[in-house]
Amino acid sequence: MGETPARPAVVEVDIQYGEAGGRPLLLDIVRPRDRPAAPAPVVVYIHGGGWMGGSKGPGRNRFLAERGFFTVSIAYRLSQEAIFPAQLEDAKAAIRWLRAVADHRGLDPERTGVWGHSAGGHLAALLGVTGDLPALEGASGSPSYSSRVGAVGVLSGPTDFLQMGGWHEAPDSPEARLVGGPIRERLDVVRAANPISYVPTAGAGALPPFLIVHGERDETVPVGQGRLLHEALTGAGADATFVPLPGVGHDFGALVGPDGPDLSPTRRLLLGFFDRHLRGGAGAG
Repeated sequence: MGETPARPAVVEVDIQYGEAGGRPLLLDIVRPRDRPAAPAPVVVYIHGGGWMGGSKGPGRNRFLAERGFFTVSIAYRLSQEAIFPAQLEDAKAAIRWLRAVADHRGLDPERTGVWGHSAGGHLAALLGVTGDLPALEGASGSPSYSSRVGAVGVLSGPTDFLQMGGWHEAPDSPEARLVGGPIRERLDVVRAANPISYVPTAGAGALPPFLIVHGERDETVPVGQGRLLHEALTGAGADATFVPLPGVGHDFGALVGPDGPDLSPTRRLLLGFFDRHLRGGAGAG
């Protein structure tokens, strides 16, 4: 099967999907210009930035929207506003919102994928392994809908804070800011924030397929974090693919390459992955 050709896409910005901490939660939409005849598959992008920075700019998803996916990029509460699990609660609210508006928007919410880079990859992984876990659903918006997702892409994502070592254990590290204190002093919150904590109890049937991409020269999030998640998922019988990138550091893939007709290698991986698992295709990847 050849690569899906690019088609025109349109952008909608600052759509409210929920409310938390006294402020609206917003997302940006990039979607095909023409509404498809059948309900469209959905892909959500979660930005990185150490849970304390970054933005939801819609550009990361354009390559998917140009190839037929309805896509959203979400903003979420950062660690200076609220500690974990606020960030995951907001991400889950975005998934629930998509289900709430599915009929109006022409979406198939049972074909929803999510991906993210760095801190966004961490949150994407958590969405994949926590399903409708009541303790993490929060109340950010669209209650009564499911927050389950059907495919997960994790780029350079932390998966077990306690095995990262070095500066990640400093009192002012991004991980410490996320959990409200040094990680060795906040073990209960850290374990709740570690994606691998949920894999053994989730069961293979409840776990969506995962694509894990990590640079072997990543000095921000060690490549071993990707391997840990892959080993946990495959050990639980889940469908998981790990792609280590030789000679590549932390900022790669979706952050590299023009938004033109030529896709970067990592974008090809993501497109092929979501095509297979959300459209049943056999595209590149």
